[in-house]
Amino acid sequence: MKTMIFNMKMGIIFLILLVATPNLFAAGLMSPVDGSSPPLDIREHHVDVTIEDGYAITKVEQVFYNPNQKDLEANYSFPIPEKAAVAEFTVWIDGKLVTGEVLEKKQARQIYEEEKAAGNDAGLTEQDGYKTFEVFVTPVRAGQDTRIRLTYLQPVHVDTGIGRYVYPLEEGGVDEEKLAFWTANETVKEKFSFNLKLRSSYPVEALRAPNQPNAMISSLDDQQHQIRIGNSVNKLNTTIGQDDAIVEDEKAQPEENIQPQNKSSAFELNKDIVVYWRHTAGLNGSVDLVTYKPDAAKQGTFMLSITPGDDLKPITEGKDWAFVLDISGSMSGGKLSSLIDGVQQAIKAMKPEDRFRIILFSNNTHEMTEGYTNATAENINRYTNLLQQQQTGGGTNLYAGLAKGLKSLDADRTASIILVTDGVANVGNTEKHQFLELVRKKDVRLFTFIMSNSANRPLLNAITRESGGFSANVSNSDDISGQMLLAASKVSHEALHGVNVSISGIKVTDLTDRHLSSLYRGQQIILFGHYRGEGEATVTVKGKISGEKKTYSTKFNFPATSDRNPEIERLWAFAQIEQMQQLNDDFGEQADLKAGITDLALEYSIVTEYTSMLVVRDEVFNKHGIKRKNLKRLSVEEAAQLTRSQAPVANHRVDTQQPMYSQPRASTHRSGGGSGGGAMGPLWL
Repeated sequence: MKTMIFNMKMGIIFLILLVATPNLFAAGLMSPVDGSSPPLDIREHHVDVTIEDGYAITKVEQVFYNPNQKDLEANYSFPIPEKAAVAEFTVWIDGKLVTGEVLEKKQARQIYEEEKAAGNDAGLTEQDGYKTFEVFVTPVRAGQDTRIRLTYLQPVHVDTGIGRYVYPLEEGGVDEEKLAFWTANETVKEKFSFNLKLRSSYPVEALRAPNQPNAMISSLDDQQHQIRIGNSVNKLNTTIGQDDAIVEDEKAQPEENIQPQNKSSAFELNKDIVVYWRHTAGLNGSVDLVTYKPDAAKQGTFMLSITPGDDLKPITEGKDWAFVLDISGSMSGGKLSSLIDGVQQAIKAMKPEDRFRIILFSNNTHEMTEGYTNATAENINRYTNLLQQQQTGGGTNLYAGLAKGLKSLDADRTASIILVTDGVANVGNTEKHQFLELVRKKDVRLFTFIMSNSANRPLLNAITRESGGFSANVSNSDDISGQMLLAASKVSHEALHGVNVSISGIKVTDLTDRHLSSLYRGQQIILFGHYRGEGEATVTVKGKISGEKKTYSTKFNFPATSDRNPEIERLWAFAQIEQMQQLNDDFGEQADLKAGITDLALEYSIVTEYTSMLVVRDEVFNKHGIKRKNLKRLSVEEAAQLTRSQAPVANHRVDTQQPMYSQPRASTHRSGGGSGGGAMGPLWL
């Protein structure tokens, strides 16, 4: 059986995804190009993030100003964060907060258009496929401000001891037809603030905000940390390195020590904000349980997080490498030069007994090498020089590039395929089922690095999942060296294949993601589900490492009642919706799946491809008989958020009496727990 395994030195490929020049377009306020009206101004943009209990709550509040002599409709577009569910869309109407309700997409659009035609205040949030959330507000009064607020939820993974949160702002630049129709304003004219609070069950020794030299980072203790960024707050702590702010084990500074900058200075919404945190060394593998069950007689919801111990051994054998690289027009600017530089460094790091192929694709596909080539000094110099001569252009024939990469595999050697693309397949075969059938023909694993917030994640995730490999979404604002080493520590080790999670002893239903093709070093398993009753449950994880069966098990109690985390009901619903949408994406839209997605979205107030969130005056909601289900749900969630903020940080670990793992969890530390694996960039050393 041919296996596809990365070598640690190949982590350098991650570099090519992260050092591209800024994108041409960013998330911002947009207005139709009518030849006379300039885009509306963004006066204020405020972001508040709370990360606690395994998930993040992001609240975005914006103030738009219309400098024109007439009322206009505003359209705000922002990239969809991975696994994010919109929970709130609020518009201030006549000084009063009016919160949106989720309706079927067609009905919501119809009511919105009726209110717009009548000149009444209204707002609408829609999902534009896998790319963006579209927010429409009408009217933005001439010479006046309009204020809106969005809230979305998403689970937060910790990978090899490193947590990562991304606030996406870069549009991605792959939807040229749409961008040609709008003019974008990415400048916040007056006030911008980004405030992130981290309350971690496990001790955190350091935080980082790459490419944010004015970030103010403070720590109350080893479990409570805060990062603030804005045009009215100066960096408080000493910066280590030119582009990063970091503080370790430092007590929060008093507010009077903050020296404000010029409040009129603008802030550009042209790059993502990325925040990292690192857990202390030596933490054991663990199982954490978060539940919500306010009524003992009814079903509860749970989120189960499994952080494995590090028993995956390093891989040291020589290998074959096939680089399948996108050089289409969307790779223009600095992206291609960065890609080439990364591949050059990767090839130069090979051993003489290793072999490589380089395959380029745009409208067509072209192999620079003639089959697998030995990594001699002469060959390395030859092909790195040829790479330097490449230029971007044309469409994206992803299928042809991938097909060529899958050919000529040597059964006697271990091979790996590294695919780097934004996945916007628009030439040749473009249907997802064609890609899935292609991958199924080979017993190989594909490792995909997904570029751009507008990348075709559904397609790339599907083909990677089918192969049993893994895909990584990256931002241009990520830490280059850190992400490189993090990826390297994962793909240079064995993996647990054919993963299955089972829960017995208590009635559990509606589990998500219980079957995983592969679990790589440092990755977590996060499951959502429902349960009834209370009492002891046995949780078991099974899989194979290099063909050898492995079993991990523990026992712990599910509580009769709990009311701390009502948000996980939405997170469970969204995880179920994602699974159903994945089937729709893979095999074509099915009526029963569409109905299932719509029903869940309406019940739990979630924006999907089939549902939208509508804001109108109360009398309009009443006129159409629209129940205020989301308003009620939000009141419960906000009350819980207030209670949590005033309580100590919760400990959700449940396997302390019978640990599931005997080994410490994988770590980025060079020593002191785990099996090492390098450091997370120079600032983590």
